[in-house]
Amino acid sequence: MIRIATMYEQTILPHGNDMLKLQTLFQHQLWIFEILFVAIICLIVNWLLGVIYRRLEPRLTQTNRVWDDALLKAFYKPLQFYIWVLGAGIVVYFLDDAVIKQHLADNIVIYIQLISEIFVIWFGMRFAGRLHTAIVLSPGTGYKKYDKSMAAAFCQLLRVLVLIIGVLVILPTLGISISALLAFGGVGTLAIGFAAKDTLANFLGSTMIFVDRPFSVGDWIRSPDRDIEGTVEHIGWRLTRIRRFDMRPLYVPNALFSTISVENPSRMLNRRINVNLGVRYQDFSKIPDMLKDIERMLRNHQEIDTNRTLMVNLTDLLPSSLTFMVYTFTKTTKWVQYQAILQDVLLKILDIVYYHGAECAFPTQTLFMPDGIVLKEEPNLSNEN
Repeated sequence: MIRIATMYEQTILPHGNDMLKLQTLFQHQLWIFEILFVAIICLIVNWLLGVIYRRLEPRLTQTNRVWDDALLKAFYKPLQFYIWVLGAGIVVYFLDDAVIKQHLADNIVIYIQLISEIFVIWFGMRFAGRLHTAIVLSPGTGYKKYDKSMAAAFCQLLRVLVLIIGVLVILPTLGISISALLAFGGVGTLAIGFAAKDTLANFLGSTMIFVDRPFSVGDWIRSPDRDIEGTVEHIGWRLTRIRRFDMRPLYVPNALFSTISVENPSRMLNRRINVNLGVRYQDFSKIPDMLKDIERMLRNHQEIDTNRTLMVNLTDLLPSSLTFMVYTFTKTTKWVQYQAILQDVLLKILDIVYYHGAECAFPTQTLFMPDGIVLKEEPNLSNEN
């Protein structure tokens, strides 16, 4: 029995030692399989995320809501990046000390927290950018019910808030005290505010523009106080860009709009026709019927708004003409269409004037002499000779 046991030990134990070595080697190389496993999981999750995105995007794009497709597009790319970064953090957490230092594995929780906060900031910035692109920069998207200037201001404000809140959240994660930063900011606030008083005034001016809304992007504005007239292209936090009618850009500080008067012709309800015409004094008997026909023509005109004031009256007796006024409003507010309507109305008025046998007056003067002019005949000196 002793001999058999000795033979068993000589036969089995070497194999047992080999298994122990293989097991030890497998344990040391286990991190490779963990990396492969996590990579495969990340690939599968990203593939499923892409499938969900490609199915949801066409449906959300067809809706009238602006926020849902912007939310999806803003969420997709950061989430893909976050999945890979999170997978890398998990791999680092399970690595052996022989591969990576222990203090890095101990701080992996802080690492994942920091990456999560960056992910939220990135998502918020992309969401604000997608909203700005959909509402302000894409005129053919069907979001005309949104005011572009208000939308641009909201998107810019959202970006600033996301950035400020994100920085305040990240600083404690990095071990930086917010209270010390706020104390430093309180000391430097007066100096910075004094140096940037003009910038602050422009910021407050832009805030009043967004609150009072005297004009929006795309409006035609002008100021009787300053040489400002054109179409508003952009309203920023410091400047407003206006495109003049000669296509030159005009940059106006927003603080200026709090001290000047601004007209907004783009918001007019109608355009006015106010014309004064004069006929000869010898046509005074034809004026009553002529004015009635002109008024009848205006009331039957398809482009004249008869719900507004409409007047055709004799208004003045000038030295060389009898002047009557045509006062009415068009239905359209577009300048090009208004010019065509004005031309049509003037031509029809002239047709009515000449139909009644009258004529438009010209500046003339008539000289009356009670006794006339007596011409004295001078003697012909040639006959005398």
